[in-house]
Amino acid sequence: MNVWKKLELPAGRDTLRGMRCGDMYLLSGVLYTARDKAHQRIAEMAARGERPPVELKDRFIYFVGPSPAPPGRVIGAAGPTTSSRMDPFTAVMLEQGVSGFIGKGKRSAETRDLLRRNGAVYFSSFGGAGAYLSKRIITAQVVAFDDLGPEAIFRLEVSDFPVIVVNDTLGGDLYEQSLQQ
Repeated sequence: MNVWKKLELPAGRDTLRGMRCGDMYLLSGVLYTARDKAHQRIAEMAARGERPPVELKDRFIYFVGPSPAPPGRVIGAAGPTTSSRMDPFTAVMLEQGVSGFIGKGKRSAETRDLLRRNGAVYFSSFGGAGAYLSKRIITAQVVAFDDLGPEAIFRLEVSDFPVIVVNDTLGGDLYEQSLQQ
């Protein structure tokens, strides 16, 4: 029987080594959001030798484009988006120091290999549960690329944000393991 484990963010790659596919975590601390357009801009900056607009070392990136905050809330619905769209940018994000990613869906074989070689992990959260997940977000602030609207980079402070390890540092893949059982 799986039990929820707690993980304080940020978390370096040494912390991630003991994680295994199927492990369930409740994340607390700071993470950043970034989707396709933000990833592309960071990759372009890196190609020019520029630093990203936020410090990414030991940070987790959540693939989400939150909806506007309703009255009295810090953020609107904030469910994960399809992660495979960010696969072309995984190498550059890992080079910037990112240690974990959160989204939904399967990653490419190349991305899984990059995660393994770099000691990083990929978590999935719960698609279709954006309203619930938004309740796990304590603060939300745009910190870069505000012209991108919901695809801007947000700094999120989360408390007990639920995720499951899909790709671990050993190259394990929860989706493949599930198919084999």
